[in-house]
Amino acid sequence: MKQVLPALGLAIMFPFVAQAQESDSYSETKLGLYANATEAHAMMEADPRAILIDVRDPSELMFTGAAEGLDIHVPWMVLDRSAFNAEKGVWPMKRNEGFEASVKARLDALGVTPEDTIIVMCRSGSSRSAPAADVINAMGYTKVWSVTDGFEGGTLKEGASKGVRAVDGWRNSGLPWSYKVDPGIAWTQE
Repeated sequence: MKQVLPALGLAIMFPFVAQAQESDSYSETKLGLYANATEAHAMMEADPRAILIDVRDPSELMFTGAAEGLDIHVPWMVLDRSAFNAEKGVWPMKRNEGFEASVKARLDALGVTPEDTIIVMCRSGSSRSAPAADVINAMGYTKVWSVTDGFEGGTLKEGASKGVRAVDGWRNSGLPWSYKVDPGIAWTQE
């Protein structure tokens, strides 16, 4: 059963190719903990121990920005720059084989406990944050949330900008973000 934080409850208590292309892509988590970007931000404001993890490819952060308050950046999927798909005109995505080790090392460095709140965000909440959240949960963390609308949110359904990601999400909800990524947080292939 999904647990979605109601906005009122929170008020009281606290371009691009990044679509995953593997069979382990899904949007629901085993824990069933979900929050939209606004709710996730409120959780972070209310709980100074809450951790925000961005699981997008580094190029996405560079071109579309990142949330201010980001604690960890480790991509769930990365562009496979060695396998350009000429027919589709894109690079395919592949699973970041070092995801678990990188996330664990960064969580340990921050002193995160298994009971601390961890919030996982991808581009749109549709295919990367949920499997990443499940892996983090399997590592022993019990409060792992998936951001349902991600950093960029959903696409406009009509008008001159139809298809542009401009509906909800961290960036489109008036939440703090920047194009500049903290060098201490930025993931580098390890």
